[in-house]
Formats: sequence, structure tokens, C-alpha cells
Amino acid sequence: MQKTDKQRPTVEEFLRFRPKRLDFEWNTNEEGLVRINVPKFKSNFGKSFCKLIKKEDTFTANLDKLGSLVWKNCDGKNTVEQILEIIKKEFSEQKNIDQRLFLFLQQMKSLNYIDL
Repeated sequence: MQKTDKQRPTVEEFLRFRPKRLDFEWNTNEEGLVRINVPKFKSNFGKSFCKLIKKEDTFTANLDKLGSLVWKNCDGKNTVEQILEIIKKEFSEQKNIDQRLFLFLQQMKSLNYIDL
């Protein structure tokens, strides 16, 4: 049976996904936190309009420690399960870290920042 887009993967299936950052410029600040430069518009019209009114055509998405660690590991090679193990070591005192990871990845996917 083939899954439709509306069916959610099982936890086991989700853990096997290999999230990959999409083509965004990003860097880290002095604290190691990730800053993603996100275009406000995909069309040339939107970009031209921003230039015309002398406004930036991108905005910066600032990630926290957890998000930064996850983002850095969304390289298309690590599975969600491997990323979960990495963040469990770094955030061992945090509760429900698996749920936070799953929600973060789903949010990043819905914003088209990553591909799952």
C-alpha cells in the first residue's frame, strides 16, 4: 500500500528519514547559534519591489541552541534517529527532547527550510 501525502509516517519511518537543509545562506554567530538568511519572495517581482523601496529582500531566522544543533546535522546523511542521539547527548537534562525534535523538523519542513 502506498502512502498519500496526508498520511503521517510512523515513528519508525520518521526516524529513518534523512533531513537535508535546502539551499539557504546561513552562518553561526559568536555563540555558535545558526542564523539563516531567508528570501522574503521567490519571484523576481518581489525582489525588485524590495530593491525599489530600498528594503532587504531577505530576513534572518535565528535558531536557538537545539535548533542550531539540529540544523547543522540536517546534511542529508544523518537520519532523524542519529540526530536524536546527538541532541540527547547535548541536552541530556531536557525532557521530551524527541517530541521537540519531531516538531522542529515538521515545522522546518512546512516552512520549506528542509526536505525530509
